[in-house]
Amino acid sequence: MENTPKNRQIIHVDMDAFYASVEQRDNPELRGKPVVVGGKPKSRGVVATCSYEARKYGIRSAMPLSEAYRRCPHAVFLPVDFAKYRRVSQQLHKIFQDYTPLVEPLSLDEAFLDVTASLRLFGSTENIARELKKRIKDELNLTASIGLAPNKFLAKIASDIQKPDGFVVIDEDQIEAFLDPLPVERIWGVGPKTAEQLHELNVRTVRDLKKIDKPTLNRLFGQLGNQLYYLARGIDDRPVEPEREAKSIGREITFQQDLTDPEVLKTYLLDLSLDVGRRLRKAGLKARTVTLKVRLADFKTLSRSRTLNYSTDLDKEIYKEACQLLDELHLKTPVRLIGVTAHNLTCGEIQQSLFATEPGAEEKITKALDKVKERFGEDSITLARLLIQKNDENKLD
Repeated sequence: MENTPKNRQIIHVDMDAFYASVEQRDNPELRGKPVVVGGKPKSRGVVATCSYEARKYGIRSAMPLSEAYRRCPHAVFLPVDFAKYRRVSQQLHKIFQDYTPLVEPLSLDEAFLDVTASLRLFGSTENIARELKKRIKDELNLTASIGLAPNKFLAKIASDIQKPDGFVVIDEDQIEAFLDPLPVERIWGVGPKTAEQLHELNVRTVRDLKKIDKPTLNRLFGQLGNQLYYLARGIDDRPVEPEREAKSIGREITFQQDLTDPEVLKTYLLDLSLDVGRRLRKAGLKARTVTLKVRLADFKTLSRSRTLNYSTDLDKEIYKEACQLLDELHLKTPVRLIGVTAHNLTCGEIQQSLFATEPGAEEKITKALDKVKERFGEDSITLARLLIQKNDENKLD
């Protein structure tokens, strides 16, 4: 990190309460009301995000929905509509691309933009950022908080410091004055445990952290110590990476009630595997490793993986491996959550299993089914096992 590139112009855009804001935009009756996106209030899920009206009641992302309901029973609870949020995110990124090809998405609602090479065409960084903010408001009817700085670390903090609808600029000569008074928790990598260790050293602000030399930080925190040393001084040489490769694709589900029946669990695994396989195909990726995640009723989390001798994007292959991993766990405790993730992702043609009977045939059928679902809806074609499950769930509602 010693050789930080000079004169870089980085913008960090972070949409305000994105999912909830999209819902309020699309349904005027929700505006001004506490909105919680995540699911039914008495379900076993967690809050994906919530409106600023809901945050006044202490509701936060990742909070159990039951706790959110306890804090604000009159809030409007909505399911997560990823398809809608992805569409809005695509519109957002089209705006970004008008100003620079160097866009690094962090999530649907957050991205870094390196506009260093765009200044000659669009003027100052501040001018670009204000145009972005205005277009997001005018074209999407949403608000964003924006941070401008010489690097990603500073731009990220800047966008967060005055939320919602914030706009913060950090010039090179303002870095020390901006960082020094901030709580040490603002430094990337400082979670609750690290913060507790630092507090024991009487380190509570970034200014305090700068008083500790690099060897001491390395001795106390290992590799993280090096990061703490440089970030406390506002040094961050990481480039904006517009084409970050996905490291994994996965999905998990938290059950309304703890489950014990292996066959019911496998039905959910089938649903998850279908989703993971379809997302792999849509991204043009194949996976060699399948991971099963299980969280038990006592909150103990188990994770098991298997690496194949070929790459696949087929639902049934992912499902078969997930089921085998589940069988090998020999579970005796009820299950609260289950998930399937594909790792070791690659692009290109599938390397067929030695036992594949008709190379390419099953892939063609699977992709044809994907097209039908995209045109006529997710439930236009479904497996009997999943249809039975959905009918049983409807009876319970």
